[in-house]
Amino acid sequence: MSNQNLIRESRASRTAAMALMLLLTIYFLLPVYFLVVAATKPQSDLASTNGLALSHFDLFSNLSTLFSRSDGIFLKWALNSVIYAVLGAAVGTLISALCGYALAKFRFKGREFLFSVILGGVLVPTTALALPLFLLFSATGIVNTYLAVFLPSIVSPFGVYLARIFASAAVPEEILESARLDGAGEFRTFFSVAIRLMAPSLVTIFLFQFVAIWNNFFLPMVMLQKESLFPITLGLFEWNGQTARAPLLQESVITGSLVSIVPVIILFLLLQRFWRTGLASGALK
Repeated sequence: MSNQNLIRESRASRTAAMALMLLLTIYFLLPVYFLVVAATKPQSDLASTNGLALSHFDLFSNLSTLFSRSDGIFLKWALNSVIYAVLGAAVGTLISALCGYALAKFRFKGREFLFSVILGGVLVPTTALALPLFLLFSATGIVNTYLAVFLPSIVSPFGVYLARIFASAAVPEEILESARLDGAGEFRTFFSVAIRLMAPSLVTIFLFQFVAIWNNFFLPMVMLQKESLFPITLGLFEWNGQTARAPLLQESVITGSLVSIVPVIILFLLLQRFWRTGLASGALK
């Protein structure tokens, strides 16, 4: 085959790949565009105008209504989501890092079996665990508290899996041996040496954890009855269920949905340098 034919095939392959990526980009961004457009419309224009066409710009009025509705309960939901997601992701990342580091750097009987069990945990849907967790937490008296959502959020089998890969790739055995020869204990070696080398990769785990907890809906719905403890997802769901008898809530639900994705976008933009590095190191491994 001539070089000219190879060049033509290469161009055709690139063109097809770029066209497919463009279609997928439009597919994934179209709902976001609809959400942005709908959040700028007044309530009266939601049903009377095209869903993808701009109308009267009323975003600031919608935001004011959203944050003042029901004595500002949306701000409380937002704060709850931040508490659940930030603290849960931080603690969950630390636990995953400890477990993944131990599985990667220590040799002990049953290590591979334990890792296989953890991988099996990745395949278990979280919805299947909600009822057993509810029964367990009911027996311990922590249903309808922050702990009922926080405690399940800090356990991530997928995070442990990623942490093992990252620890194997980023932490050389020679550095650990040097630290041990200098008299450092295992915990000191981990917190002073290993975790620093794993830090860019751990941002990836943190982001996965944060997004999963931020978007979590089913677990809070099972565990919580107090409206003051709701995260944004459950709060907006409750409002959406009331739109049949209170149609004006529809605009607040749409505007609240737009506001709820802003922290995730900001976090990804601020930490993109780190999670790209983390994904690259995992892929190389």
